[in-house]
Amino acid sequence: MSIIEAIILGIVQGLTEFLPVSSSGHLQIFKALMGVEIEENLAFDVTLHAATVLSTIVILWPEVKRLFVGLFSRHFNEEQAYILKLILSMVPIGIVGFAFKDQLNAMLESPYILTYVGGALLLTAALLSFAYYAKPRQKETISYRDAFIIGLSQAVAAMPGLSRSGTTIATGLLLGNKKESMAQFSFLMVLAPIMGEMLLNLVKGEVVFSSIGFVPMMAGFLSAFVVGCLACKFMINIVKRGKLIWFAVYCALAGVVAIISNFA
Repeated sequence: MSIIEAIILGIVQGLTEFLPVSSSGHLQIFKALMGVEIEENLAFDVTLHAATVLSTIVILWPEVKRLFVGLFSRHFNEEQAYILKLILSMVPIGIVGFAFKDQLNAMLESPYILTYVGGALLLTAALLSFAYYAKPRQKETISYRDAFIIGLSQAVAAMPGLSRSGTTIATGLLLGNKKESMAQFSFLMVLAPIMGEMLLNLVKGEVVFSSIGFVPMMAGFLSAFVVGCLACKFMINIVKRGKLIWFAVYCALAGVVAIISNFA
């Protein structure tokens, strides 16, 4: 992989991470379009996801700081309850990441990856459409039960092409949670799993010593981080105010194109 290719993929990650359109799916589509073939697909993708997680921390720093300060209060408070819900939501994806990492990596390297991505994008479109038209009773706060169910949906979204943010936000909406609350919760709940996976890769040397090379890996990381910082606040507002049905239409079209291109 060249430095330019890594930068382009980083830009794709930065732009698509904060929309319910599957950043992982778009990474696979652009890899195919550019003819990029790498051995450590999962390590590279996790590196780019870690960059956008870092941009999320930067942009949402006031909220992250509030939660961090509240964590050390002597009395149980809203911040500690929110953190417990975030931790609860992270359990399923942690189990999936530990138990099915090799299977996920094998799927990324499959010659039929675009078919998998296309099918998952169509599923994302269906889920977003269902969440858009459903009108459940609105809740004021996300419950512990809802947090765990949303976490289960995040674990399912480990499949390439199934939008993590789209799946978690749609699940939360179907459970009756407000779009504003779900947008923030969805972006915060991925922080620990991705950073933990990135740290594990660094310890194992999979980032620094991978066949991709240190320079292209870091070029992709930096481009994803910079674009992510520029896009994060804007994209979060789109998710809060925008109609999910338009994202559903886009995912459906992208899914059909991905499937057709795999057999063209």
